[in-house]
Amino acid sequence: MQEHQKKIAGLALIGIALAALPFVIGMSFGNAWIRMLDFALLYIMLALGLNIVVGFAGLLDLGYIAFYAVGAYIYALLASPHFGIHWPLWAILPLGAVVAGLFGVLLGAPTLRLRGDYLAIVTLGFGEIIRIFLNNLNAPVNITNGPKGIAGIDPLAKSIDIFGYQLHSLYLVYYLFVALAILIVIVTMRLENSRLGRAWVAIREDEIAAKACGINTRNVKLLAFALGASFGGVAGGLFSGFQQFVSPESFGLFESIMVLCMVVLGGMGNIPGVILGAVVLTVLPELFRHWAGPMQMALFGQTYIDPESMRLLLFGIALILVMRFRPMGLLPSARRKAELVEHA
Repeated sequence: MQEHQKKIAGLALIGIALAALPFVIGMSFGNAWIRMLDFALLYIMLALGLNIVVGFAGLLDLGYIAFYAVGAYIYALLASPHFGIHWPLWAILPLGAVVAGLFGVLLGAPTLRLRGDYLAIVTLGFGEIIRIFLNNLNAPVNITNGPKGIAGIDPLAKSIDIFGYQLHSLYLVYYLFVALAILIVIVTMRLENSRLGRAWVAIREDEIAAKACGINTRNVKLLAFALGASFGGVAGGLFSGFQQFVSPESFGLFESIMVLCMVVLGGMGNIPGVILGAVVLTVLPELFRHWAGPMQMALFGQTYIDPESMRLLLFGIALILVMRFRPMGLLPSARRKAELVEHA
């Protein structure tokens, strides 16, 4: 009984902290960092989706950002002046998740026999095909507006007055993102401890042995691709409404690599680790953006180095150091940690 009460008290404290966090950050650092907080929640949803494919099922996917793009463009086309359609958020997000899940099945079906580098190359090609497809789908019929992108997308939320106090839309978007992120965390945790989750782990460890035990590896892997893609579709729709603009440039290879780094850095297969990895890799580059100038002066004096290059240099060094001293991730799963210690 006491353990149950402690758990409820801990969850209540976490809820209060999450509710107060945007106000504390807004008053201390300004609205720009609330936007950064919103992006961190978006990346948490993306990383949890990719963790199903990479962390649970052990399938290396370098084209995951394609599903993010599919969800973003579904929202943009159905909630903007581009076609004059303005569907509500609650109708578009489930549709984006379903369409992205179908694209996940389309990717998974021809790659069922591939593993490792071969699977990575095929998924990488899939991600680039989707981006190029979106970039060129403006003739002879203008569907995606090509490289110009789609602007004027309906916002996720507008500022409202509560007892005379105006609550900025950034705060409302934050609470929407928190609610959906918590829902995805709960679904992922349930999947991890389910029969399906154990089947994914069995395939990751030894696909031949899993098949010998009666697991339908074909369907199980397709489900991993579909479920992971659906989470990406939800995150893409939220991104589209949050930015109110989408273009193919937002869905390049670098974004896929970043999401994969979040999963690997945090700890593959471990949900708290993936969340930590997403937060660190969202906030760290922004901190390096502020530190790049002073670091450049301290290290190189008057020699000019492009601030963006300096930021990427610092970011790369940080990743190398973490993977050198924490090869299993910042918060590895107990199973993965035992495997790495055993093989050391």
